[in-house]
Amino acid sequence: MSNTEETPSKTSDINPDSIPINNPAIDTMESLIEEFSPKEILERGEIVDGTVINIQDNGLVIDLGQKSEGFVPKNEMRSLTNPEIYEKGKSLITYVIFPETQEGTILLSVDRARGEQGWKTLDVARQEGKTLIGKIVDSNKGGAVVECEGVQGFVPLSQLIGPARELYTPSGPPKPGFIGMAVEFRITELNRRRNRAIFSERAALEAVKLKLKSERIKDLNVGDIVKGKVLGTSKFGVFVEMDGADGLIHISELSWDTVLDPENFVQIGTSLDVQIIKIDLENLRIALSLKRLQPEPWEMISSDVSVGTIMKGTITKLASFGAFARVKGGLEGLIHLSELSYDKIDVPSDVVREGQEVEVKIIKIEEERKRLGLSLLLDKEVVEHALNEGQSSQNSENNTEENSEINTEESSDDNTEENSEINTEESSDDNTEESSEEKN
Repeated sequence: MSNTEETPSKTSDINPDSIPINNPAIDTMESLIEEFSPKEILERGEIVDGTVINIQDNGLVIDLGQKSEGFVPKNEMRSLTNPEIYEKGKSLITYVIFPETQEGTILLSVDRARGEQGWKTLDVARQEGKTLIGKIVDSNKGGAVVECEGVQGFVPLSQLIGPARELYTPSGPPKPGFIGMAVEFRITELNRRRNRAIFSERAALEAVKLKLKSERIKDLNVGDIVKGKVLGTSKFGVFVEMDGADGLIHISELSWDTVLDPENFVQIGTSLDVQIIKIDLENLRIALSLKRLQPEPWEMISSDVSVGTIMKGTITKLASFGAFARVKGGLEGLIHLSELSYDKIDVPSDVVREGQEVEVKIIKIEEERKRLGLSLLLDKEVVEHALNEGQSSQNSENNTEENSEINTEESSDDNTEENSEINTEESSDDNTEESSEEKN
């Protein structure tokens, strides 16, 4: 038996991937393509990424790719306070100042790149209504200069609150701790072309309060009696804060008696109990009442209040058919036009005016309907009045219809007009003034 040795054939299968290819012609071709490919043309203002390849005394040499190099002068890299940021091999975002100088160098800026990127960041925050944090870097007679994301913006004094407001000085150097203080703010105006940015610390605080209020209002119900603190007053009522939620006590809900000036009725900072009478979840408004925690005057009507009794009263409102007056205990009644004067008059203002104190005689009491008929004709007999009233039934019916407005007309007119002002506070006046203020 002979041993046969198989000789490998030259045509045997060989995996070409297992053989390393070392073809200098291919390398040369790739390098030629890369070298002679058209370079990307940079434009002034463009933001480009680069890598630090050389550190010089007067600036940095940046590799921009495609065998393009740029130069960042020292005065355009002041924001690089940490030397580790610009070590060789570190990546930097740069701003193209000149695409190519006379020496053929691309002039770059790190500071301006941060600024441009900052403007974009601020614009996104403005559109999304986000709260940002900045640092106070300067002040002037109108407010504070705050820097955020490399952009300096202005916070008007009316929009500066909290500790920063306490340390602010309108003239001379600011108090220690003011410069460098962190401030939360929201952007109220942003104009890159005019290099104008207006910030508001107050708006940021109001946003926080609004969020707390939206959460707190879900726990409240109509009819609840809660503790609150007086935040402020206006001509139409009193603002009360209730553990994160604020509401309005309308002037008509302050007392059963007439309240002409809410500012003189309560003091700011006073704690009091209030009753919730309405909740508007959509607009986050809460209507409160103080007087409903006290007995209604008609429930407390005493024996000394009877037909024929003469009492002191105050004219509260004028209407075409007579005048409304409030008497002892907060009871309100109508003095019909025919009961204002012995002489014929056209309008109540011919005889009385709002706020005037007068003496009135009670000529009618309707406890069930909570109506009180009054008269300025003190020496006129009530019996005579009743006879006259019976003889002129048509006029009496008209008067009855008009009297139905006693408990509703005043509050409904005022509430319709004034409820729209619940959220109108001192910021509305401040904003008018701030629009003319800019960063110095």
